[in-house]
Amino acid sequence: QVQLVESGGGLVQAGNSLRLSCAASGRTFVSYIMGWFRQAPGKEREFVAAISWLGSNTDYADSVKGRFTISRDNTKNTLYLQMNSLKPEDTAVYYCAAKHSLGPVATMRIDGVDYWGKGTLVTVSS
Repeated sequence: QVQLVESGGGLVQAGNSLRLSCAASGRTFVSYIMGWFRQAPGKEREFVAAISWLGSNTDYADSVKGRFTISRDNTKNTLYLQMNSLKPEDTAVYYCAAKHSLGPVATMRIDGVDYWGKGTLVTVSS
């Protein structure tokens, strides 16, 4: 079992930045692909970004590519999402996700998630 706790959400003006964190506990963090998903009001949850267990490979949704950066610190069991040039359409609840896999980072986008956090709300005002 893996527990995931997100933090760092809040209200920010369009064009500004925000960094989300996700603290993981319960099992060894290293053997998991980690990622972020988001769910806007009235919409389905969607993939945002993922990072391989070593942190050497990343995968991004087209909508955030070039603006968001995912990273991880395996010594701290922590995942990050640096969000720059935020837009009102980035407003959503952001969820941390974990998938037990040593395979390619795209495995999370294709095969799904094993564990979810409870989410943190990001609101971008225009």
